[in-house]
Amino acid sequence: MREKELRFVVTFHTTAEAMAVEKLCREKAIEGKLISAPRSISADCGIAWSSPPELADIVREAVQSAGIEIQGFHEVRA
Repeated sequence: MREKELRFVVTFHTTAEAMAVEKLCREKAIEGKLISAPRSISADCGIAWSSPPELADIVREAVQSAGIEIQGFHEVRA
């Protein structure tokens, strides 16, 4: 079993929002990937974006600048 590491996680209300963030981050070359939302957090659509914690400010700024609605920003061990 792999050791869990600290991750910056963005949760969404809809799958469309999750896919929009994935596309945005790919276009801006922001490291991360879509994952199943960790059980420790609630996500309406069950999908979350996961990035290294040191990219939290970059991800937050990109998402807010693009006007994509999100459910929440979290730091969790995943």
